[in-house]
Amino acid sequence: MTRPPTAAQRRVIDAADPVTGRLRGTATQLAALVRHGLAFRHPRPPNDHFLTPAGHRTREEVPAPGAASEAAPQDTSRVAPEPPPADTGGFAARVGGEEDTGQAAPSRAREVHSAWQGLLELRRMTNPDGGTDRPCGWERTHLVRAAALALEAAGHPPAGPRGTDGYRVRATPQPEAVAVHGPDDATLRACAATLEEAGWQAGEHTDPRTRARYLLASPRRV
Repeated sequence: MTRPPTAAQRRVIDAADPVTGRLRGTATQLAALVRHGLAFRHPRPPNDHFLTPAGHRTREEVPAPGAASEAAPQDTSRVAPEPPPADTGGFAARVGGEEDTGQAAPSRAREVHSAWQGLLELRRMTNPDGGTDRPCGWERTHLVRAAALALEAAGHPPAGPRGTDGYRVRATPQPEAVAVHGPDDATLRACAATLEEAGWQAGEHTDPRTRARYLLASPRRV
């Protein structure tokens, strides 16, 4: 794209589904995003539009100060770098340690199920062979959220604010790996099985300082 998106186009991009990148907008807005390489039209009915990798990058960028007047103002409520905060203004998989959101369990379960199904569809659309058995590009650039979604969708409970029960997913210095912590070995083994079924590689390790056991997980490529 040779110029920044207009304010209207930026609003469409920012309002895209946080997991699948599904877009909602007028036909003119969506066509313009397709022309600029920020979106693509799915070939199968209902022929929805989705963000491309370039569109995802645009959504995560903060508009530069002094940009053209048509550019959208900076949205300070947008999702912060991993791990995400407890309240992002939209769906976010629980990474463990969040405060109680007060959301009813059935409502949360429906949201998580919908997000996981959307992610499987994103895998099908963006993996070169259409495979859904391994992570896609979005997951590789959102490791903590992707791993947490796989765990929460499988029914694993995230840790509470005190972090003494359930899983906790955290970033690591390694470029394509996350750490998964749990209260006991049984929890870690169960989380490892879930992640492996979801297309991740997971192995148990011991922290050399605390001697605590944890998982190191990374998205499988083949």
